[in-house]
Amino acid sequence: MNKPIKKLYYSIGEVSDITGLKQYVLRYWETEFPSLSPSKNRAGNRVYREKDIQVIQYIKHLLYDKKFTIEGAKQKLKQIKLEEMEIFNEENPAADETLPAQEKDLSELLREVKKGLQEILDILNNW
Repeated sequence: MNKPIKKLYYSIGEVSDITGLKQYVLRYWETEFPSLSPSKNRAGNRVYREKDIQVIQYIKHLLYDKKFTIEGAKQKLKQIKLEEMEIFNEENPAADETLPAQEKDLSELLREVKKGLQEILDILNNW
């Protein structure tokens, strides 16, 4: 049996085949789930990464297997995202090494904002 070749990007047709979902369902889910936002190539076609496919499969599991409503699935995804973000705090700086550069920048910015707010709070408490 041949193993599927892992690629960096997948077309919507390939993702449809992999997930067993129609292309119009994938496009609709993009409008409903902010965590599902595939990039577009120069021609304007959607290009999905492995992470996007995992999100799609998780949404499919929540909706089809667990019988969540779309709103319930959105809440569950938000909850998971918050839990993941808690990992990337000051107590665990090594976790940043697993983040893409853009997310590292955001994580660092959030750390700096938190530090600045803490300094302001300290000044106000000592005033």
